[in-house]
Amino acid sequence: MRRVKFPKRYLIVILTFICTCVCYVERVGFSIAYTVAADAAGVSQSSKGTILSTFYYGYACSQVPGGWAAQKIGGRRVLLLSFLLWSLTCALIPLDPNRVMILVMARLFVGVAQGFIFPSIHTVLAQWVPPHERSRSVSLTMSGMYLGAATGMLVLPSLVKFRGPQSVFVAEAALGAVWSMLWFKYASDPPPSGFGESLLPIKGSQKLKVENGGNSVRTAKIPWKKILVSLPVWAIVVNNFTFHYALYVLMNWLPTYFEQGLQLSLQEMGSSKMLPYLNMFIFSNIGGVIADHLITKRIMSVTKTRKFLNTIGFMVASLALMALPMFRTSGGAVFFSSLALGFLALGRAGFAVNHMDVAPRYAGIVMGVSNTAGTLAGIIGVDLTGQLLEAAKNANSDLSSPETWRAVFFIPGLLCIFSSFVFLLFSTGERIFD
Repeated sequence: MRRVKFPKRYLIVILTFICTCVCYVERVGFSIAYTVAADAAGVSQSSKGTILSTFYYGYACSQVPGGWAAQKIGGRRVLLLSFLLWSLTCALIPLDPNRVMILVMARLFVGVAQGFIFPSIHTVLAQWVPPHERSRSVSLTMSGMYLGAATGMLVLPSLVKFRGPQSVFVAEAALGAVWSMLWFKYASDPPPSGFGESLLPIKGSQKLKVENGGNSVRTAKIPWKKILVSLPVWAIVVNNFTFHYALYVLMNWLPTYFEQGLQLSLQEMGSSKMLPYLNMFIFSNIGGVIADHLITKRIMSVTKTRKFLNTIGFMVASLALMALPMFRTSGGAVFFSSLALGFLALGRAGFAVNHMDVAPRYAGIVMGVSNTAGTLAGIIGVDLTGQLLEAAKNANSDLSSPETWRAVFFIPGLLCIFSSFVFLLFSTGERIFD
């Protein structure tokens, strides 16, 4: 029988999927482990919010530099280096809520290191993946975030219970080391003929230098001004901000909402606590398959496909977010958080893939710009939520009241409505940068 050759670009996509999965195991893992350690040490809610948001300050600083570095020296190399740095930090830093400065510096450094990852991934995928496979490839890669979060929510509370909060750091460092070895062994730059970005026409001023059997470095000047004043880019930026505001608030504060808002134990909730993130994993891939089907079958144009999926995803998510604090049972909270996160993930087939539509050559750069906005959302949303809860606690001394949590979930709900209209008005699926 003839052997069926497994295309290298599929292996690249699978490895980037595992990459995002491991990254989000780390992020969820820290929020779970730190919440347990901080509560045991009597840390206030506002202080918890500050520590939880520290990661995003470092993350914001390295988004645009990450896109620039991936553009200049290659996403493959930048991705490996960033993974090694944050894994090593997790292995060396103790989780002690009383050693605030060390914890802050460690989270800042992990944030900086992980900030290079997603711009690098978009650069790699833009080079390896042809246009007709982009929606499902990006959706599969990004769905790793949600599978990682789901896995973390399922496994790590038990790990904390039996081995202590520090064990989470050890497990995360080990996962990072294993992925780094896989990437070092199997990843490579695309061949000179290319698959995605390098198949596009290149102007005379955009020279390529080919070294070491097809390692291409682009010397074209990055059109920073055109990127920063582009309305379609700003439509992506606004939606990235809203998506990550909702995601990071739920990721960092759902454990507190279950434990203190609903008086539920994460250990006793069993597998149900992972359903919101599992739903994101499923809906993200559904969105990618639907988008590629609509585009390749010419049912809708690229522009209409992006707007359709983005609007459906964000509008349903907004309704679910605003309904979430009204339901006080475990089943109700899990259902509406799952609905909200699932349809937000569906919306990624709109705005998130749009980086490669409008700027395939500079996908890492545009991703860096928009992900900076998403990271600012993490800083603002996570810290603001801590302030809201601390203020409510000082006024009512009761975090189990639904009124305490209403503003927490209404803010991202209203942002979803606003962002969907911005994307409808200003986005495009056409290439606007050469």
